[in-house]
Amino acid sequence: MICVRIRVSGMVQGVSFRSYTKSKAQELGVKGWVQNLPGGGLEAVLEGDRKKVGELLSLMKTGPAGSMVSGMELAEIKCKNYEDFRILY
Repeated sequence: MICVRIRVSGMVQGVSFRSYTKSKAQELGVKGWVQNLPGGGLEAVLEGDRKKVGELLSLMKTGPAGSMVSGMELAEIKCKNYEDFRILY
């Protein structure tokens, strides 16, 4: 089990990036949350099997159609045993 906090920069707001991330996280069994950040970009916490979190991170590097990821910052954090994956508003 691994838990990471990620910040994604680029064209990631207004292109369904949060919905895309939630959908892919649910497919992979990854828990946590995703939210937009003021001024652009988004932040997410991903918790789950190391391989599945890695797969989700790879998917997020590309993102949905219309998005353009210019950077990703990643930090491992303490797991909190999330029950599901949510979009925070």
